[in-house]
Amino acid sequence: MTIVKAALIQAHANMGKQEAIDKHVGMIRDAASQGAQVVCLQEIFYGPYFCADEGNTEWFRTAEHAETGPTVLLMQDLAKELGIVLVLPIYEEAMQGVYYNTTVVIDADGTNLGKYRKTHIPQVGPIFWEKFFFKPGNLGYPVFDTAVGKVGVVICYDRHFPEIYRELGLRGAQIVFNPSATVESLSRYLWELEQVAGAAANGYWVGAINRVGIESPISEHKFYGSSYFANPKGEIVAQANDTDDAIVMHDIDLDQIQSVRDTWQFFRDRRPETYTATVDPALP
Repeated sequence: MTIVKAALIQAHANMGKQEAIDKHVGMIRDAASQGAQVVCLQEIFYGPYFCADEGNTEWFRTAEHAETGPTVLLMQDLAKELGIVLVLPIYEEAMQGVYYNTTVVIDADGTNLGKYRKTHIPQVGPIFWEKFFFKPGNLGYPVFDTAVGKVGVVICYDRHFPEIYRELGLRGAQIVFNPSATVESLSRYLWELEQVAGAAANGYWVGAINRVGIESPISEHKFYGSSYFANPKGEIVAQANDTDDAIVMHDIDLDQIQSVRDTWQFFRDRRPETYTATVDPALP
């Protein structure tokens, strides 16, 4: 049996960048002390979710490079010290004036394995004015070969597009993390539907992470936490509440992927040659 002890960190982050970083470093250390081998944080973890503040260019100053930025370098040192894999969502400045919503994957020896850039960018009022702040990702859907297994990433709004889950499954992902910033609204009921469907349809583990509390500049909408792990059968096996900071821990059995796929032969029975409309760029 191949067991990986995994952790998700959900937290209230209505604070300055350095304060939020310090808070999460403490929570990462706590998770590691409980035996965590891989830890994933929430979407752009180091401060409030700022995308309701469309037009405010001051938020650009919180972005940093995904290879040489101070937060990434700090977390590389922390990962190496603790011997854990870190899945680190940041606000990336690729060059002056070009910004991405990015997750960096750091291996247990501190190596920066690379990054995934959020592909699907929402523009949904009155909160999610993300097209002002983020360029759509251009790196495809990488799977990272880490000390704990093959890791894929889906960022927040990406989870509404099942094609990504299949791409990651076909590329060999064993654990897919979905760092998010999701408030109580129209999509609340989808929170426990889409990720578990992705886990079941592809026979791998999913870790879904959300914030908690009320943050400025949103101020009227509550992040509802409820971070969880779903197993390859699509069952929620560990979950946080909807109000408190939390470290969600679970022993992930990677061998369960094989046992589930022995039963549900979805990869064997798929017929990609018939799905022509799915990949036809001429269609809306």
